[in-house]
Amino acid sequence: MRDRSERTSSRRRFLITSGALGTGLAAGCLDESSSGNGNGNGETNGTTTGSVDETTISWILNPAESDVDIVAQYQPLFDYVESEVDVTIEPNRAQSYTATIQELRRGAGELADTSPSAAVAAKDVADVIGIRVAYGAAQYFSLITTTPDSDISELADLEGEEVAMGATMSVSGTLVPMMMLSQAGLDTGSAPDGDPPDFTPRYSDHSTARDQLINNPSIAAATTGAFSTAPHVPQEQFDELSQDFVDISAEYENAGSEEPELELLAVSDPIPRAPLMARSDWDDPIREDVEEAILNVEAEDLEHGDDYEGEELWFSGVESGSVEDYAPIEDVMDELGLEFKDLS
Repeated sequence: MRDRSERTSSRRRFLITSGALGTGLAAGCLDESSSGNGNGNGETNGTTTGSVDETTISWILNPAESDVDIVAQYQPLFDYVESEVDVTIEPNRAQSYTATIQELRRGAGELADTSPSAAVAAKDVADVIGIRVAYGAAQYFSLITTTPDSDISELADLEGEEVAMGATMSVSGTLVPMMMLSQAGLDTGSAPDGDPPDFTPRYSDHSTARDQLINNPSIAAATTGAFSTAPHVPQEQFDELSQDFVDISAEYENAGSEEPELELLAVSDPIPRAPLMARSDWDDPIREDVEEAILNVEAEDLEHGDDYEGEELWFSGVESGSVEDYAPIEDVMDELGLEFKDLS
């Protein structure tokens, strides 16, 4: 590096297939239009470009919100790694959470921005480099919200209703909220692998779920990461429901800062933030330098220039971590009676 000051067999299989989980799951499902260079499918596998000292590595990006240009958002991190190590980063935007795991499985990327669920689902093919930190916290929250004029006052009232949710593998958008709904007495059935008997889920992503709640009268509630809906919820509602959120959440400071106002129904327990991962069989001497650079990144390294008008990166650093840090995610899977099925 350059110097620089079951449940056991009775658990249901959580199928990561196109039939069970929606679009964009087939192999080769990267968005080629977002590729920085190369052939757009991420199959660089450490190929040398430019000079004998520089290696191109593919970094798969995981879409959390449909309205964010994630490649532009992550550019400061790529620039930073390239300044620290003799590598060229080739970013590739996957079409879904599950597509990210598929690309790792087929060896189409060396590094990946993933959801917390991927730390569990892909633990046989990818290693956790570190846990992302936002405003000093390596934990975040899931929220379930409704509109102030709705007839929904508690989670049990969602029986028979339509609920906008995140992607099926999203921890804060779907898996944790599904557990919260189950604990509130609603029958979640085999969801998200199947249809829950007591309500109708509408899977999408965090921003779409929020917007559906705001704009679609048929949607009774939304389940999202706090980063999506907390700005619409007044602080006093968090004060009443969750001291953990007040003490830990990076989103508390700006709670209630945006219109329209939403009504808070439930706040999850703290969830480990999303990891950055490396493909386990990536066997290149430069890997150690790349991972060290990622763990040493500082907040100022992740900032865009003054002329940038897009979304800033949501995290301010990366702390060392391992799959063991994501045991709470496995607990959620256990409680829902789900497990991830490996793709062939």
